[in-house]
Amino acid sequence: MQESRLFKIIYYLLDKGQATAPELAEKLEVSVRTIYRDIDALSGAGIPVYTETGRNGGIHLMKDFVLDKAVLSEAEKQEILTALQSINLTNNVNGSQTLQKLSAIFHLHSEDWLEVDFSRWGNNGTDNEKFELLKSAIIRQKCVKITYANSDGAIHNRIIHPLKLSFKSMSWYLKAYCTKRQDYRLFKLTRVIDLEVLTDSFYKSPFPESDGAYGPACPAIVLRFPKRMSYRVYDEFNPAQISQKENGDLIVSVEIPQDEWLVGYLLSFGTQVDIIEPTYLGKIVAQQAKEIYDKYKFLCNPPTKP
Repeated sequence: MQESRLFKIIYYLLDKGQATAPELAEKLEVSVRTIYRDIDALSGAGIPVYTETGRNGGIHLMKDFVLDKAVLSEAEKQEILTALQSINLTNNVNGSQTLQKLSAIFHLHSEDWLEVDFSRWGNNGTDNEKFELLKSAIIRQKCVKITYANSDGAIHNRIIHPLKLSFKSMSWYLKAYCTKRQDYRLFKLTRVIDLEVLTDSFYKSPFPESDGAYGPACPAIVLRFPKRMSYRVYDEFNPAQISQKENGDLIVSVEIPQDEWLVGYLLSFGTQVDIIEPTYLGKIVAQQAKEIYDKYKFLCNPPTKP
C-alpha cells in the first residue's frame, strides 16, 4: 500500500509542480505525519524531493526531474526496451537511438529475440516502406492518396485520412476516412498498390468501432475439415471457433464476409473442406470450381495426334 502511495505522490508532484503536506494528506486520505514519513522514504530512495518553508513553501521535486529508473522494476525496464525494439523493427532511426539510450540508462542489454517483417515473401521490403509511410501520415495527420485494388478486382485512386493501422486475422489493415465515399473504410494493406503522402492535413476523428465498422454483418459459416488438415485449420482459425468430432474431423464455425475472396479461400482447400452452412455458398464454390475445370480440362484430355 505504501509503494502505491509513493507513486501517487511522485505523479501528483510531477503534474502540479508542488503541493503542501495537508493537501497530499487529504488527497491520499492519510495523516500529515504519514505524508512526511513518505517524503523521507522517497528521499532515501534517491528521489530528489525536498520541502521549503515560507509563503511559497511546500513539497517540491527538483526542477527538470523525470521519473527515475529507480522506480521501475527490472521486468518493467525490459518491457519498455522490448516495446521499443518492436517499434525499431520498422526501420525507424529515432527508435533505434532511443533504444540505445534507454538500454544504457537501465544498464540492461535488449535481447535480440524478436523479429517483425511486414513484407511478404519476395517483396524486398516495399511493404515495410509502405507501413512506415502510413505510420508517419497517421501521426502527422496528413492526407494520403492511394491506388487500391478492391475485392471485386477494380483498381481505384482514393484520397483518405489515415487513422489507425490494425492487425486482424493474419493481415494488416488501414482504418481510414475515404473522401470519395464520405465514410469510414477498412483497407487491406496488401491491396494498396501505391501511395503518396500529401501535404494537406486533416482533423483526426475516431474510427467508429461499432459492430458494423467493418462493413455489413457477416453471417455464420460452418465448415468441416478432415483431421489431416488440422495443421492449417489451427493456423488460420481461432481455437474457440474449432470443435473436434469423435472421428477426428474438425468443425469450424466462423463469421467471415461472403465475397470473392472467401470463394477463392475455400477453393484453396480443394476437396479437403465441406461447406455445411450456408448451402448456397457450397453451390457458389462448386460453380467456380466447374468453371476452373472447364477452362483447363483440355489438359486432362489432350487431343490425340492423327
